[in-house]
Amino acid sequence: MELRAGQTAVVTGAASGIGLAMARRFADEGLKVVLADVEEGALGKAATELREGGAQVLARVVDVSERDSVRELADAAYDAFGAVHVLCNNAGVGSGAEGRMWEHEPNDWKWAFAVNVWGVFHGIQAFVPRMLAGGEPGHVVNTSSGDGGIAPLPTASVYAVTKAAVVTMTESLYAHLKAEQAQVGASVLFPGPHMLRTGLWESHRNRPSRYAKERPRRTPYRSLDQWEAAMKEAGQEIAFTPVEEVAGVVVDGIRADRFWMLPESEHSDRQIRARSQSMLDRSHPSYLEKFILD
Repeated sequence: MELRAGQTAVVTGAASGIGLAMARRFADEGLKVVLADVEEGALGKAATELREGGAQVLARVVDVSERDSVRELADAAYDAFGAVHVLCNNAGVGSGAEGRMWEHEPNDWKWAFAVNVWGVFHGIQAFVPRMLAGGEPGHVVNTSSGDGGIAPLPTASVYAVTKAAVVTMTESLYAHLKAEQAQVGASVLFPGPHMLRTGLWESHRNRPSRYAKERPRRTPYRSLDQWEAAMKEAGQEIAFTPVEEVAGVVVDGIRADRFWMLPESEHSDRQIRARSQSMLDRSHPSYLEKFILD
């Protein structure tokens, strides 16, 4: 797909992190941008920044876990700009679950699935039919993660399961679009290849009461800064990928019609090979051994 000035891009989770970086890059390419986020204050700040840079911006407070909220976003986007050419289903949360899977609270799973899985589906259902009806080239980018999308990090199993679901949903979407011979493409994004400085670590700040935890956490939530400090104290230096690089991968991938928006990484390649070989060999998932031994 050719990205051109005057087209419209919709980004969920757009008030910070990867979402804001994508919105900035689309604006730099001359696209109109629709910013959706659950955080009103941060959303307003992001919209102001982009408008001051000359972009045409529509900002809407949206809870992607609610179907009607996403449908209203689509209505607003089409009312404001007449068409949508790029949809980035990017909003996501960590679950806040602790301990072994059988110790998790159901609400940890319900909240993570509501945002990370249902949120993507709501975006597809609200926008894709209109994108197809418009008859113009378009593209849908769904944000997954190496954690789950490639192989799970068992200490964050709820998140991993949701991100695995995003991969399969996007593969299915790709097949359905191809079956329709549509001009709309689909991609799955794996941000990275290193750690990212995003608000995912503080997802709990936006956790709605309907998915509230039923008992206090055994340990306090850790911020990214606290986690990084603990890693350094343990003698481990952590590499970070700038969110601007992730936005570049998205723009380049849309132009190339690249399904797997997966940056080159020896670590990821090893995981992919190990998991695939385990399946081909019908063997135990040895790539998880380091977690099993912990």
